[in-house]
Amino acid sequence: MNHVGKQATEGHDVVSDGDTDRLAYQSLRKRPADRSERYALGKALRKKVPRSSLGEWRIGREDRDPIALVEENHEGRIPELVAVRVARMAASPYGFLRGSAVVMADDVARLPATGITPVVCGDAHLGNVGFYASPERDLVLDLNDFDEAHPGSWEWDLRRLVASTWVAGRETGASEKKCKQAVLTCARSYREEIRYQANQALFTRSFERLDMDRMALHETGSSLDSELKRAAKRARKRTSDRALPRFTTENGGARQIVEEPPLITRLPEAEAEMVAEGLDEYLMTLDPHWRRLLGGYTLVDVAHKVVGVGSVGLRAYVALLEGSSKEDVIFLQLKQARRSVLARHVHGDKALHEHQGQRVVEYQKALQTVSDPLLGWTTVDDRQFYVRQFRNMKGAVSLKNISGKALANYAGIAGRLLAKGHARTSGASMIAGYVGKGTNLDKAMATFARAYADQTEADHEALLAAVESGRMPIAEGA
Repeated sequence: MNHVGKQATEGHDVVSDGDTDRLAYQSLRKRPADRSERYALGKALRKKVPRSSLGEWRIGREDRDPIALVEENHEGRIPELVAVRVARMAASPYGFLRGSAVVMADDVARLPATGITPVVCGDAHLGNVGFYASPERDLVLDLNDFDEAHPGSWEWDLRRLVASTWVAGRETGASEKKCKQAVLTCARSYREEIRYQANQALFTRSFERLDMDRMALHETGSSLDSELKRAAKRARKRTSDRALPRFTTENGGARQIVEEPPLITRLPEAEAEMVAEGLDEYLMTLDPHWRRLLGGYTLVDVAHKVVGVGSVGLRAYVALLEGSSKEDVIFLQLKQARRSVLARHVHGDKALHEHQGQRVVEYQKALQTVSDPLLGWTTVDDRQFYVRQFRNMKGAVSLKNISGKALANYAGIAGRLLAKGHARTSGASMIAGYVGKGTNLDKAMATFARAYADQTEADHEALLAAVESGRMPIAEGA
């Protein structure tokens, strides 16, 4: 199997804007290559990897088995929850795409790539863009899922984003023409933003962000504008204090998380104690101020709570912390972190990260302009976790409520946010040199997105067939 960029960079001394490998930072006394030199290196890569080649989607092998990859990804998950995950993936082609990052990683790693490897999201589908609160409690729109984040090919992220845009467009009833326009807008926005960011100082790039005030500067269209306002209003209500009546009850004068099997379940005493010990260790991964702040709270209850699609079946705990009054609460979420699905395609069997929770936290902070100040990591029963606020004003745009034109505008915003994240870490000047000013990249992404949307629908049908045959378990009403 080719590792990322091997085919593109042999014979070249590839230089990036920064170092994405945390184990190999450059000395401050060593001057990096000039920006124009990096731009020229990126432009030269077009000869080896023509931009049109990024539009290729071909299987080219008889051993491709997306269901086997999904089954492999299910290893180590809670068996009774695997059926819940399958049900969510079986619900639609878009549901399948959301849960099958491992399949797409295996696919795109075999396609042409430039070898320019910033930190990438790893799961950059359209649904992984959303609202959350900055440390100042401003509502920010950015990438918001980093379970698979890892140094890797920038094309992998962009391919996943445009493919998800086409699949989502079909699901909402958009015509093929509208789907294509949305993908062209997404790719163009990525290209324009990466070129803009490449001309900014590295330090300046770290402060670019999109909040509700800046949203007014972007063309959104009436239906998207309305949905953004609705999503923002819902997000502002998703806070710990508002979650109290939804998720807890009082039992003997003490507050307790409510069970909703199989999605929310209480823990055996021994497991609950291990989670509590893990939270004590987590405190040491926080900045001193936030460590002291959380020291003013007491852990009163923990439970297991199923979330998302990709994470279903992995351990995911929610913890209720109470301050000096019963209304002063914080919900924390512990999510099990495993090796990124990209890692094998970048490093093979080599283990770059000792703690996968730490990997998620470090790369989330690398890709987001502002992040949850309570991000940290810990270990529970030899499993690695990252920790964050459970209710942090998170919200997402409902794609079902927007028009085809609005889909294009939203995909354009997502493309810009993805480029911003990539530019914060490494390679922006080289990527800018490669993508250029013309529409070659946009057209290639549209060609790929449509072909991979077809493939996703075929893979979804294969999942349904696996369910029908009894090969895959499925839960009713999940």
